[in-house]
Amino acid sequence: MDNREILEKIGQSDMVLAGLGEDFDGSAFLGQDERYLAGCGKLKEAGLHWLMPAWNEFCVEKSGDGSLEQAFERLEEILGGKNFFAVSLSTNRRAGGLRQVVMPCGSWKMKQCSGGCGGGLSEVTEQDRDRLWLFFEELYRGSLPKGNPLSGVCPQCGAALVLNNVYAKEYDESGYLEQWGLYRKWLQGTLNRKLFVLELGVGMRFPSVVRWPFEKVAFFNQKAYFCRVHEKLYQLTKELSEKGCGISKNAIDWLGEL
Repeated sequence: MDNREILEKIGQSDMVLAGLGEDFDGSAFLGQDERYLAGCGKLKEAGLHWLMPAWNEFCVEKSGDGSLEQAFERLEEILGGKNFFAVSLSTNRRAGGLRQVVMPCGSWKMKQCSGGCGGGLSEVTEQDRDRLWLFFEELYRGSLPKGNPLSGVCPQCGAALVLNNVYAKEYDESGYLEQWGLYRKWLQGTLNRKLFVLELGVGMRFPSVVRWPFEKVAFFNQKAYFCRVHEKLYQLTKELSEKGCGISKNAIDWLGEL
């Protein structure tokens, strides 16, 4: 199926279920940046893996590559007039700007207690963002700064704060649960509706969140069409082969061509 036919099918659908994977973290071109990879290693060794979502976005910004932003803009155009819900495994904060989205892996939008005591979440401030970027400037030059670039402490236990995402040692999942409930309710309304399932750059990191549930939704809905875009893992199951298509392409590149 060519891109024109895919756009027509999306236009004819009643609802669209979209899944966003690691391609939306800039993995395709960041993986070629030695300074990015070296920084990832330093963060992991120092137990600062929870900084990864912000580090990804810093390095995307540093690269000057606008393809990721353009992909988000194109996705918003495609979904703009549709009744849709997106599930993002990407931790890119830009994904949170979609009108209907749940981000079960978190991002760097919120801060949480490093000990996971449940002391509540707080927003990352502009001051935090500035401190993060200064921290990353040094890291990008090859030196890991000392200290925590985030301000404040947990109001309940006094522990240091970390970014609220799946990389945190004690990930506080309360940040996405309300949206997850809305998503589950939305899913109930897809049965017997013309549903277009669009899976973009989703690998096998958390298959029980997007890949397997999306396949199940498409299988049980007789009016569903499934489109899976991934460079390597684009294949469809035997049960879905006649009601879908697999496209062997990076999702960001594909959206740029759509």
